[in-house]
Amino acid sequence: MTEKNLQKKPYPLGVHKEEGGVRFSFVSRAASCGILLYDRKTGRELEKVPFAQEDRIGNVYCSTLKNIDADSVSWLFYEEDMPVPDDRGRAFPGRQAFGKAADVRDLRAAFPEEGFEWGVDRFPRIPYHQAIGYCLHVRGFTKHASSGVKHRGTFAGLAEKIPYLREIGVTTIELQPAYEFTELPYREEAVRESAHGMRTGEPRFGDGTNPPFEWNPAQRKLNYWGYKKGFYYAPKAAYAAGDPAGEFKALVRELHRNHMELVMQFYFPWGVQPGEITEILRFWVLEYHVDGFHLMGENLMADMLAADELLADTKIWYYCFDTGSNGNQAPAYPHLGEYNDAWYYDMRRFLKGDGGMLDSVLYHMRHIPDQAGAIHYISNYYGFTLADLVSYDRKHNEHNGEENRDGNDYNCSWNCGEEGAARRKRTRQLRLRQMKNAMCLLLFSQSTPLLFMGDEFGNSQKGNNNPYCQDNAITWLDWEQGKKNKEILDFWKKLVAFRREHPILHPAKELRLMDYLACGYPDLSYHGQNAWQPRTDGCFRHIGIMFCGKYAQREEKSDDTFLYLAMNMDWVGQELALPKLPKGMEWTKAFSTEETEDTKEEEKSGWLRKVGPRAISVYVGRYCSG
Repeated sequence: MTEKNLQKKPYPLGVHKEEGGVRFSFVSRAASCGILLYDRKTGRELEKVPFAQEDRIGNVYCSTLKNIDADSVSWLFYEEDMPVPDDRGRAFPGRQAFGKAADVRDLRAAFPEEGFEWGVDRFPRIPYHQAIGYCLHVRGFTKHASSGVKHRGTFAGLAEKIPYLREIGVTTIELQPAYEFTELPYREEAVRESAHGMRTGEPRFGDGTNPPFEWNPAQRKLNYWGYKKGFYYAPKAAYAAGDPAGEFKALVRELHRNHMELVMQFYFPWGVQPGEITEILRFWVLEYHVDGFHLMGENLMADMLAADELLADTKIWYYCFDTGSNGNQAPAYPHLGEYNDAWYYDMRRFLKGDGGMLDSVLYHMRHIPDQAGAIHYISNYYGFTLADLVSYDRKHNEHNGEENRDGNDYNCSWNCGEEGAARRKRTRQLRLRQMKNAMCLLLFSQSTPLLFMGDEFGNSQKGNNNPYCQDNAITWLDWEQGKKNKEILDFWKKLVAFRREHPILHPAKELRLMDYLACGYPDLSYHGQNAWQPRTDGCFRHIGIMFCGKYAQREEKSDDTFLYLAMNMDWVGQELALPKLPKGMEWTKAFSTEETEDTKEEEKSGWLRKVGPRAISVYVGRYCSG
């Protein structure tokens, strides 16, 4: 039998090893509650230990149990007659199988394995202007047989793909929820959620009432993504080939050795307290050496987190921040990053040829928030993938079982003339060009670009823009597409190399559209059919953008060169003027998204250059030979 130590130590909450015992600290408003102890290996219940009133301070019950072999037991709490998982559990040994119909006893918590050796591990702390992000789902990234990894769908499988990620230029990996969560709700979870709604007065019917609880296991639907209240202190066991904690740490360590970062998504629904959120983020930085967090959920008091001293070097991404709301000048928080859909929607509209978009496009391409970062993307886990963006006019979510009513109807997409798989070569060529155009918009915009997994080689989800419940070929990345669509993959690599070669394309601060060096050229300028005379009226869909490299230096301390981006999203070819360069320099075409590229002589007349329909051409200023 266990023995209680009467000394109270309620914080930190959860279960912790103490000298001579294990301390249990649990928040409950129930009439009776306590601890259920199990044998970790067999799952056999060992003892039911009720909390007494003398264990209670406020709504926190705390008791230290002596005579326990901490590493040989697992536990649940209980409220009245209902078992309750430990929300702060750090390991869940019964959760290794993904998609298994959960029983509350599968959520017995235990202590994670110890003894991981970090060695000399350093946080890369990559500045936003040097970062290229890549959002992925741990399971979907390598679960497909074509991934070629030993441990498919796991943290270890992701670690095996680090050389590939480096090859395509990724510096910062963003993980969809990788903490423990239940893919299928279990009865006790549903009961608790229903009871919580009744306690807090949150109505679920339009007449302001709550329904009686009804449990129907057949209506449960798989939550593949994991955007729900989770067990925020534990790496997801089903994403590990072995020990989840050790495997996650090994992944982070290997990323750091390759000067790469790991950013975790955390979804916090209503009811998670700001103090607890701070505690969770600090825990992952200290225990797992995580480099950043993408916060998701409403009213998270992200500004308070921004000012947390421990997180001052940790990337924090959120929809927006209001750090100057006290009326004073906003302080500098260079670790913050705005992460919202403003760039996403405007660039999609421009890509498909909507009018009146140039002013917004030019703003988004140059915008870098003052004293912070910004993340921009053309696709993400929600909405169409890049390939589907140019292949479908409408969402096709029939496989989700909701009669295609789920998912966003506003996708700003264009199928290039055929819905779905294209039979005509002309359509396929146009789609390829549009994907290249999108990549140019992504990498020539001067904040931090982020790519969704597989977009670099045209991965498709068959028009499903909301595959939240699909654990199959729809969401598993088919790596064979990288071979079939080698042209688009090679183009992405070429663009990344070009961006890195030219620091004027990724400045630390927003370019000012001014000649503040008195060198005869502004850092950034816009042009139309006549140099220095841009037209952004509603009917114009083409523009020339010139970057002056004198405002940026390469690593060897030499000035960058002049660059000119000729963009035309019109359905007919257009002429754009290239400004005159300093004496001894001339414009040279570097590449174009047109399928002919440099296979035929370029159409030009003086300083005018012809840009084909729905195409982007890039020119570089070079010194004339001789």
